[in-house]
Amino acid sequence: GVALPLSDRDREIAVAIGAVLAPRGLLLMGIDVIGDSLTEINVTSPTCMVEIRQQTGFDAAALFITAIEDACGVS
Repeated sequence: GVALPLSDRDREIAVAIGAVLAPRGLLLMGIDVIGDSLTEINVTSPTCMVEIRQQTGFDAAALFITAIEDACGVS
């Protein structure tokens, strides 16, 4: 994968998916978007955290773990 800035359409798709799946307890998903269309939602094995960190320096995995710890009251 290649890390790219999100388009307005990417954000629109992510918000719509999050609104449906987050209340069902799915808080981390990977999505595949081709052009302006959602083609797949990966709920059991979202990937690319390593690639995102390598390509951008942003540690998405650490942010996610911190969010889980905060939600569980772990410090």
